[in-house]
Amino acid sequence: MLARCSGAALVGLEARAVAVEVDIAPGLPGLQVVGLADAAVQESRQRVRAAIRNSALRMPLTRVIVNLAPADLRKEGPAFDLPIALAVLAASGQLDPAQLEGIWCAGELGLGGELRPVRGAVALALAAQRHGARALLLPRANQREAALVEHLPLVVASSLSEALDWLQNPDRAAPPACGAAASAAQPEIDPLGDLASVQGQLHGRRALEIAAAGGHHLLLVGPPGSGKTLLARCLPGLLPPLNRAEQLELTQLYSIAGLLSPEGAWLQQRPFRSPHHSCSSAALVGGGAKLRPGELTLAHRGVLFLDELAEFRRDVLNQLRQPLEQGELWLSRARQRLRFPCAVNLVAATNPCACGWAGDPERTCSCGTAQQQRYWSRISGPLLDRIDLQVVMRRLEGSTLGAGFRGSSGGETSATVRERVAVARQRMLRRNPKGVSNSALSAADLRQCGAIQAEALDLWQAAIDQRGLSARAAERVLRMGRTIADLSGEPSVEASAIAEALSYRSFDQLSAAGADRGRAAHPPVAAGAGAPPGDFRRHCQRSSQTSG
Repeated sequence: MLARCSGAALVGLEARAVAVEVDIAPGLPGLQVVGLADAAVQESRQRVRAAIRNSALRMPLTRVIVNLAPADLRKEGPAFDLPIALAVLAASGQLDPAQLEGIWCAGELGLGGELRPVRGAVALALAAQRHGARALLLPRANQREAALVEHLPLVVASSLSEALDWLQNPDRAAPPACGAAASAAQPEIDPLGDLASVQGQLHGRRALEIAAAGGHHLLLVGPPGSGKTLLARCLPGLLPPLNRAEQLELTQLYSIAGLLSPEGAWLQQRPFRSPHHSCSSAALVGGGAKLRPGELTLAHRGVLFLDELAEFRRDVLNQLRQPLEQGELWLSRARQRLRFPCAVNLVAATNPCACGWAGDPERTCSCGTAQQQRYWSRISGPLLDRIDLQVVMRRLEGSTLGAGFRGSSGGETSATVRERVAVARQRMLRRNPKGVSNSALSAADLRQCGAIQAEALDLWQAAIDQRGLSARAAERVLRMGRTIADLSGEPSVEASAIAEALSYRSFDQLSAAGADRGRAAHPPVAAGAGAPPGDFRRHCQRSSQTSG
């Protein structure tokens, strides 16, 4: 006898429909699974046998063939346990096959018949809704997660017996519940990530506000303990709350990655990912034998913080170039090509040298020229070119630190700055018909809706020639100027906004200074080959005086 049940296979960040077909025919007893199933699916034979037997049901003592169609799609994980078990029961006459029509199901079976949660419940629910499923049957632990998808009848069960009872007696059971709307309220901000806890560093605080308003990338360079990490932790609290579509997108992503909390609650706060500098390229950008999202994708719609940037491997950092510019990552392998979203705010932090004290007016740097060059050679020029805001921070003085312990606030709170950021983003979205942030504006969009004054363009053109800016860096200056104008409430970009934007291209200034002195033997920092210690020290001193 032949029976069918509907399930789904996770492919990248989505689920694709899979038909579970079971045929029982005369022959030696055995359960065989075909259809390009991995080891976890093959092991379901033992789990299904034990679960059926321990649920007081009958396992057919004959030949059972399970086909997972389409046969050319690779199936992974234990989510096929429940559809296989139900199809076996239907094929053996213990369940009416008509009761499985239009029912999608997924779940891992324990040996005692209990149902355990699976990854990707949101993606499964979206696929079931897209194919017009009559209902989705899932383990009870996946209920809150799958309920994020609205207008889809959802049935949950704790065991195989409970799922079978609902299928056989749908009238006596409680009606399927449809997905419930998620709350869009912004969670409480972590006190450790509030701008009020940051002492001094006005230049860095302003750069952080610009990064939050326009979605710009940020690099913080300074000695140990200058507040780089603390500033980076404040950025998520400045970003606007996630809307419902973004909550659904992030919950689906984290569900497939298996990173949702045991309660299965949807994500309401923008992610903050901070991978260690020893991570591999597969861990940072994704990949592996079975293509999985990396830290870059897990930071989608949030913040990717790369602390100790110069300690990352150069080949790992260079893989960030294209994704940072396009907001998505395509991973291509021999068998498949998958898309992973990665619209992130990158915040990177690093010391100016290996010892951390290059450019400090009081501390002496113990690094030589060659050691500084090796330290900076891991950060390539093309990667620096894609970072809009490059800020040099100084060591905090005793009076500044003492003010914090004497009860003096570090300045504005994150809530106050977040209000300005929200207003600036509203102006930005009203002006731009495509609804993208300023950092994602194309050159055509800048010409169409940038509203850049003639004096600002004159200053911009002069800076391009004086500093030798690339076309990419020059356009990023205009985008920053547009964000600064939005924060100020100005309808057009004035010369003062362009001047402020240019002040954040710190390593362009250093590059120009090195070129003017004709030091071809010592490539500047912006070229990714290390900077002359004297040039960097003088530049840090000038920057620290202006960042006050």
